[in-house]
Amino acid sequence: MKKKQFVVIGIGRFGSSIAKTLYSLGNDVMVIDSDEEIIQEMADSVTHAVQADGTDEHSLRTLGITNFDVAVITIGSNVQASIMTALLVKELGVKTIIAKANTELHAKVLKKIGVDRVIFPERDMGIRVAHNLVSANILDYVELSDDYSIAEIVSPQEWHGKTMKELNLRSKYGINVMAVKRDNEINISPSADDHIEEGDVIVAIGGIEELNALENKIK
Repeated sequence: MKKKQFVVIGIGRFGSSIAKTLYSLGNDVMVIDSDEEIIQEMADSVTHAVQADGTDEHSLRTLGITNFDVAVITIGSNVQASIMTALLVKELGVKTIIAKANTELHAKVLKKIGVDRVIFPERDMGIRVAHNLVSANILDYVELSDDYSIAEIVSPQEWHGKTMKELNLRSKYGINVMAVKRDNEINISPSADDHIEEGDVIVAIGGIEELNALENKIK
């Protein structure tokens, strides 16, 4: 599968979290920020880190923004800069634009100018958003610590019709299945003989590396 290319513009704690997670999942990630210190800090955590002004059309063109699949605009409190950057990125032809908003009014303006998805950091953890962008199979992702996370995973086709024993997810992927959601019912601690069917959502806990490996395999 072709790697996705992401550009993250405006690197605070939220933008940094998204960029690092996207990169750890095997994607090409460029980060752009006007602060040289921030760019130096991010240099080893992403594919490219560039000091530039996100509201400068010439800079964005020079950096080849048009070649990116997804732009994530996480500019902080400067609403005008956020809106200007979103407009430029849209005009330059980036297919999908995600932008952070601080207020409902800010979100409304972003949607009006064609932003595909608006994120409120208080409601959306950066890491959860990153996983959701990379894989349609990952419905939710909650980081419990630096080492462990819980993920809700839509069962891929190759799991359908197989029992938990046949799938042997703990041995193959190092994850433990906590529950299986089917329609409006939740099966807590499914047995070895329980089958996985199309549309089932597996709630699993595991090491971050193990969940990332599984995510890359089924996306």
